[in-house]
Amino acid sequence: MSKIALITGITGQDGSYLSEFLLSKGYEVHGIVRRHSTSCTQRIDHLIDDTSIKDQFFIHYGDLTDSCSLANLVKEIKPYEVYNLAAQSHVGVSFEVPEYTAEATGVSTIKLLEAIRQNKSDCKFYQASTSELFGGIPGTAPQSEKTPFYPKSPYGAAKLYSYWITVNYREAYNMFACNGILFNHESPRRGEEFVTRKITIAVAKIMSGKQEKLSLGNLNAKRDWGFAGDYVEGMWLMLQQDKPDDYVLATNETHTVREFVDAAFEEVGITIEWRGTGVKEKGYDSKTGRLLVDVNPKYFRPAEVELLLGDPAKAERHLDWKRKVGFRELVKMMVKSDMDSLE
Repeated sequence: MSKIALITGITGQDGSYLSEFLLSKGYEVHGIVRRHSTSCTQRIDHLIDDTSIKDQFFIHYGDLTDSCSLANLVKEIKPYEVYNLAAQSHVGVSFEVPEYTAEATGVSTIKLLEAIRQNKSDCKFYQASTSELFGGIPGTAPQSEKTPFYPKSPYGAAKLYSYWITVNYREAYNMFACNGILFNHESPRRGEEFVTRKITIAVAKIMSGKQEKLSLGNLNAKRDWGFAGDYVEGMWLMLQQDKPDDYVLATNETHTVREFVDAAFEEVGITIEWRGTGVKEKGYDSKTGRLLVDVNPKYFRPAEVELLLGDPAKAERHLDWKRKVGFRELVKMMVKSDMDSLE
């Protein structure tokens, strides 16, 4: 019999890549989708429409804030593994909707854990944790499983609750429950509101004449960027171990937002020349002098995390996991995808 997996957040970037990965392993995959008046399944439509896997891939309507629907689904599906990827996952937006973020990103996790404990306590549980747990304690990079947490956003604080309640259920009820502390992972499927996609979409639109320039916030913020397709394999590996544990998945290298901009424009043959500092910093095409990038203070966050750099040594040692796609290859992949979409 094939293993049965239940994925929350299946319509997101990670959910789509994880679905493909598990299906390639012969899993029966079930996903939870919130009911919308418009379609939100673009990233998995190719799976929904694939008749060759109609007996392997199933979509269910539900909501992580509804404990009753979660309990019913776990009881009905009887999953072997549960991957909790759903959340209000935009850090900037979490400052605008902090209460909803706490409910959808934090409290929802205990509702799902309770649904599992009461209906299928022997299944394995993966919680999508985040590098935003670490926040910005000076002198603590690279960050590992032993680094103290110090979230600096409502999103990070909500994820911190989810992290510790997962540990608590593992210890209190002997559940196989793991936290994957994933540093920034991107792809052509990344949401358009995230800075990496915002950059690559802008490059494509500027080259096609559909956009004049790109406006960003903190150009100095440093992030550890990897490819989402590599990271979903790490999620799966955590649940294949003999004992549950928590792992950091990262690249162990960091780049500024400015460097991402430079790399993205270089993919279309443009070298950015930076002039000015702070909010007056601007990026120009070095050949033509055309203004292509500026800084807009409205994109600054109330509390900024300046540096995220992960140490994946534990995952590399115990899971035999290592990222395959490098930074430049990732940028190239994303720019090409957005350029192709405008043709």
